[in-house]
Amino acid sequence: MEQEMKYEEAINQLEAIVRKMENDEYSIDEIAVQLKTAQRLIQFCKDKLTKTEAEIAKIQTESE
Repeated sequence: MEQEMKYEEAINQLEAIVRKMENDEYSIDEIAVQLKTAQRLIQFCKDKLTKTEAEIAKIQTESE
């Protein structure tokens, strides 16, 4: 996963994968690949949210 990817880009890619799966646009062979990609995107988003949450907590603590 690219380090420079933004959260919004990851969410957009994830939504596109889900939309295509719901519309049966992937072949059987592509489904496994796309599921792995979706897992990486989900992990990226979780990590990004955790990091952002920690940064916000730190800023709030420093301002008190």
